[in-house]
Formats: sequence, structure tokens, C-alpha cells
Amino acid sequence: MKLKTLLLLILILFLINGCATWSYSGIDRPEGESQISYEPTKAENITITALDITDKKYKVIGDITATVNKTTVFHADPTRELVNKKLKEEAAALGADAVVLVRYGKSGMGLLTWGSMEGKGRAVKYIS
Repeated sequence: MKLKTLLLLILILFLINGCATWSYSGIDRPEGESQISYEPTKAENITITALDITDKKYKVIGDITATVNKTTVFHADPTRELVNKKLKEEAAALGADAVVLVRYGKSGMGLLTWGSMEGKGRAVKYIS
């Protein structure tokens, strides 16, 4: 009887978990002058690039990280587009105009995920 209850509980938890996806992000701001706060911007206006921007002057706001996780084996694998969306959301909250030097990495399965994709970049604000 206990085994049936345990198996039923595991099945219910698996089914509930199958309806959820999750992601997280973080900000690493440099010390000193870069602690200035900016007005939030719109995420759709943020430029994402793997290269540096050399035709405009900018100020570094901070390094940002975003991770998108695949919760179950049935979910689609995380994509760069999903990671870019999270990076844009973080950058917009900081008031950035662009995220430069973006790089991506994948990690394998873990205790709570069937795979994930991480993106890192530098949030910048254009100056005149």
C-alpha cells in the first residue's frame, strides 16, 4: 500500500512539474561610478550583439546573466531567442540601450532541470 501511494505521489508531482518552466537572471554591477541608476527602457528596443559596439560611445552599467531551463523531457530545448528575451528584460530594467559581448553556454541535466541554456553579456548605456 505504501509503495502505491509513493508511486502515485511521484506521478502527481511529475505531472504538476510538467506544466512549469522557469528561468533566472542576475546582475553584477561594477563598483563606484557605475552604480548610477537609469530610467528603465523598453525591452524591444535593446540591441543584443556578440561583438563590441565601436561606432557609439557607451557607459557600462553591469554584467548580466540569464538562464532558461527545460523543466521536463517533454518541453522544447531552451533557445538563444529565449535567452535573448531574458537578457533584454534584465537590460531594460537597468535602463540599458544594448547588451554587448553576449556569449551562450549549455549545461546538462540537473536535479531540477532537463537542460538549460545560459547567456551572459554586458549591459551598456549610450552617451553623447
